Amino acid sequence: MRAEGVTRTPAVRTAVVWDALREVLAELAGATGRDALDIVDAGGGTGGFAVPLAALGHTVTVVDPSPDSLAALERRAKEAGVEVRGLQGDTADLGELLSPGCADLVLCHSVLEYVEDPVGALTEMAGLLRPGGAVSVLAANPVAAAIHRALAGQFDESRAALADPLGSWGDRDPTPRRFTGETLTGLLSAAGLGAGPVHGVRVFADLVPSRLVDGEPGAAEALVALEKAASAHPVLRDIATQLHVVGRRPSA
Repeated sequence: MRAEGVTRTPAVRTAVVWDALREVLAELAGATGRDALDIVDAGGGTGGFAVPLAALGHTVTVVDPSPDSLAALERRAKEAGVEVRGLQGDTADLGELLSPGCADLVLCHSVLEYVEDPVGALTEMAGLLRPGGAVSVLAANPVAAAIHRALAGQFDESRAALADPLGSWGDRDPTPRRFTGETLTGLLSAAGLGAGPVHGVRVFADLVPSRLVDGEPGAAEALVALEKAASAHPVLRDIATQLHVVGRRPSA
């Protein structure tokens, strides 16, 4: 595997996710005997994850409902000198667009917040997996939404985010629903997937002023190290902006 290339210049906001993906990719490569894996990025948009994965030698397909995003994906892939297949469709279309058992890994990043049926979406993704395959799930956390609204002085909206079953802070909230770690693992279980540990993503990154990161030599690297340390902390994990968990399809 050439996964070490992923972390040469890690972005603060995605470093924890890339660490988890690197581990999953290595495990899948070892289990399958193939360095080049088949990856589907459901709702992958402009290819923020898909293009770097293709640059590592994997075969990547992005399914996204937005033609503009797919056009931007094509441009980004061309600039990077890689090929990424883009298909227009929703998560409900996955079974029609792709064959069952076609993927080693499916990415479901910032998707469950916007689908009407999260279990149904994950079930569609599980159907794409080969035995032993994995789904990488990244979703917004309601506790973080409450913290961020409070820091913005919107105390009623903060309280609403804590009280609402979907984690929404009001009618103007651009994110329809959010998920606790317990909810995410429950959704994966309902889709027939075994859930791994939950990790927090962007515990501090969204709270630290950018001037402190951009203006000090080595600050970004130090913040990445802090994010990685905080991602599995039993308290800090639960206040992260996003939560990440890997679901596995049974090998047999």
